[in-house]
Amino acid sequence: METGKALVQELAGVARRAAHPRGPARAGCPACGRVAPAVLADRADGTVVRHGHAVAKAHAPGTDDAAHRTRLAVAAHPRLSGILLPPLPVSAAEVRGRPVTAWPYGTPVDPTDPDAAPWEEAATLLARLHAVPPAELPGPLPPMRGPAKAALAVARMRAAGPHPAAAPVLAAWARLPPWARAEPEPPDPPLTALCHGDLHLGQLVRHPAATGPWLLIDVDDLGLGDPAWDLARPAAWYAAGLLAPDVWARFLGAYRAAGGPAVPPDGDPWPRLDVPARALTVQTAALAVAKSRAEHRDLDDVELAVVEACTRIATLLPELDPDCTS
Repeated sequence: METGKALVQELAGVARRAAHPRGPARAGCPACGRVAPAVLADRADGTVVRHGHAVAKAHAPGTDDAAHRTRLAVAAHPRLSGILLPPLPVSAAEVRGRPVTAWPYGTPVDPTDPDAAPWEEAATLLARLHAVPPAELPGPLPPMRGPAKAALAVARMRAAGPHPAAAPVLAAWARLPPWARAEPEPPDPPLTALCHGDLHLGQLVRHPAATGPWLLIDVDDLGLGDPAWDLARPAAWYAAGLLAPDVWARFLGAYRAAGGPAVPPDGDPWPRLDVPARALTVQTAALAVAKSRAEHRDLDDVELAVVEACTRIATLLPELDPDCTS
């Protein structure tokens, strides 16, 4: 997706005003002399532009206004202090028909230094998030959008056209219970915990930048749901052989040590993690197939690994798969 220059300029203006809320840009601002704004992300679900100490985000077209406002109110609530990065006041709530928010700039996880990845910090933040009583927060809280995003990924793969890897992904998708496919049935387990909805290492930043503690960002999928979903991506990577066992053990151990409610405090966590991990495996594989089709290339080794994991999911014996609906 290529960002329009006009959208970038308008977002840069929102970020600039958020960075300098008391008037004109102060002398020495490192961003005010830049020729072009810094585009940090440009995807269908959001465009993010940085100016100095602030960033502005244009959220996805069609964002639900009421749910969006509630999610922002939760991020700004004192109960989430030290867990979620709080938003900044903005001069415009909409740009080119898309909701816009402003946030402090934080230092992201360094993708070139995997040994320094903050897995324990991420797990601890999740445990703290899941422990916040929803009744103490602004509402009504919308559902966490994790299952909906998995369904969108499968729809995107289908729309991309035929692909030899699509069959095992769709077969694995069919083995999931309705609630994990975002189908309109009562979820099991019930939606009882505040969840992030799209946890990965790209959803953490240090704030204040470079020296501050790690905080969770991106509340677009935040809401009530099964907290196991927030552990599902690292669980799926571990099951597919993409996350080292010791890293998974550190992540799970930190979550348990912080009192996270998604899994029992000891013993086998997989009865709680199995369905969400399978759903995230399908989501990851579906996006990989769609992207490879759009880019006219073969699947890479990581993408092949998640597709192969879907093949294993699709061939589970029914007696070993209590959630099988076929």
